Amino acid sequence: MFAFAACGKEPPSTPSTKVDSIVLSVGGFNFTAQLADTRAAQELAALLPLTMNLRELNGNEKYGDLPRALTTDSRRPGTIHAGDIMLYGDDCLVIFYETFQSSYRYTPIGHISDHTHLKEALGTGSVEGLEIKINN
Repeated sequence: MFAFAACGKEPPSTPSTKVDSIVLSVGGFNFTAQLADTRAAQELAALLPLTMNLRELNGNEKYGDLPRALTTDSRRPGTIHAGDIMLYGDDCLVIFYETFQSSYRYTPIGHISDHTHLKEALGTGSVEGLEIKINN
């Protein structure tokens, strides 16, 4: 408990019932993502609804800072797939819109199965106002 007080961070919380999917709304499109079976995914769900601004990186991903740190269980996925949603570090949400190889470590958050228009919706620069909510 002292470590959280010293860092100014509260312990992450999880929803009272397990959340299976979320909806991301951006650029006039809605994308449904199935959540990974990780504590971080449920902690993200507890933060919802959430509006985020994202920045472009490497022509294959958008990333943005979460309002609080999440529990990490990072691993090297090897192949990142278009539609993957990952946590980099403990408070950086990353949405991938291209498939590529990576040696970086991420905690899985979820995956957008139908990512047909994801690249188009995210555009080429920064993204303002990505909305994330629980899929009812």
